[in-house]
Amino acid sequence: MSTDSADPFYWMRVIMASNRGTLMELGISPIVTSGMIMQLLAGAKLIDVDQSLKDDRALFNGAQKLFGLIITLGQAVVYVMTGMYGAPSELGAGICLLIVIQLFFAGLIVLLLDELLQKGYGLGSGISLFIATNICETIVWRCFSPTTINVGNGTEFEGAVIALFHLILTRPDKMKALRQAFYRTNLPNISNLLATVLVFGVVIYFQGFRVDIPIKHQNQRGGENSYPIKLFYTSNIPIILQSALVSNMYFISQMLDTNFGGNFLVGLLGVWERVEYAGGANAIPVGGLCYYLSPPTTWTEIAADPLHTIVYIVFMLGSCALFSKMWIDVSGSSPRDVAKQLADQQMVVARYRGSSTEAVLARYIPTAAAFGGLCIGALSVAADFMGAIGSGTGILLAVTNIYQYFEIFVREQGDGSMGSLLF
Repeated sequence: MSTDSADPFYWMRVIMASNRGTLMELGISPIVTSGMIMQLLAGAKLIDVDQSLKDDRALFNGAQKLFGLIITLGQAVVYVMTGMYGAPSELGAGICLLIVIQLFFAGLIVLLLDELLQKGYGLGSGISLFIATNICETIVWRCFSPTTINVGNGTEFEGAVIALFHLILTRPDKMKALRQAFYRTNLPNISNLLATVLVFGVVIYFQGFRVDIPIKHQNQRGGENSYPIKLFYTSNIPIILQSALVSNMYFISQMLDTNFGGNFLVGLLGVWERVEYAGGANAIPVGGLCYYLSPPTTWTEIAADPLHTIVYIVFMLGSCALFSKMWIDVSGSSPRDVAKQLADQQMVVARYRGSSTEAVLARYIPTAAAFGGLCIGALSVAADFMGAIGSGTGILLAVTNIYQYFEIFVREQGDGSMGSLLF
């Protein structure tokens, strides 16, 4: 079942790893939501969990999975009853029940796949894998989609690469065909694809920037190791937190605008307009705070409203740097926490006489976190301005997750634990 209504969750799809109208409609939102709520309950001491005890950990993880299933069922019911697939009265009780069952079992499979990876039958976490897979699927589809669409210039293929060959072969004016393939506005084009490849390369290049702090065992001579502090010290966390904040604000603003449109206070938060595009419809902000925090999509929009562009850039850079700086204290990766971890392993910083381990780490970690978050925000802005496929946020999430998998793969191979798998 599908509906022509605007997708209220459009801005959250990237971090939810979901696709509208598919079995991945709910994405990883039940996993993330249940994990956040259980962590919140444990952190607030509303439930007593001792993570050092195996039985407590198993009970906590089991409760989290059960809670995830309950959330999956609840979200499936809410999706159907709120008319995401059409009016329930028109669909009938039988079809509504079948859709709920489909969404529930799809969510169950996602939970099982995440559990499979957590038990060690794969690399990394299920959440990272699902996000990266969803974004890569979007990029591949927009490059090679065989779907044909007519947007006023004759029948065209949706996929940018297929459209390039189709236009060159079918249009008599080859230069005009090339220009259309590179710069068509209503569908993915070759310029978008080249921008995507460029952003991929730049992010991978930036992953190599790091400072190696020499460390050694305090009771042994020689044999120095190094503790790497990367430019992207907090990885993709800043862009995830920033996207979650903005996406939820967009969702709330859309709901308020739909039900209380015309109210002055609602208009200050955001004014939304339905826009038809190839393959569906979407609501975009045209006024209020949400408009200024949304990315300009074309160079024409950038030139027409410079204030919008400036506010968006300042917000992206500032919020990503701030979230990155805050995350090191929350996640246990601050200079003090890292110094304690090294001390527990009887490791000390070498070659820095008269300086404590925490003091040496404090010279680099806060700077790397803030500047790395700033670079993440700048790359996301640049990708949006260039029209990269999958949005700047999506590409950054995909590249950083894939690079983390590459690092895990290399580390596991170096330890020899993947020898039997590879050879």
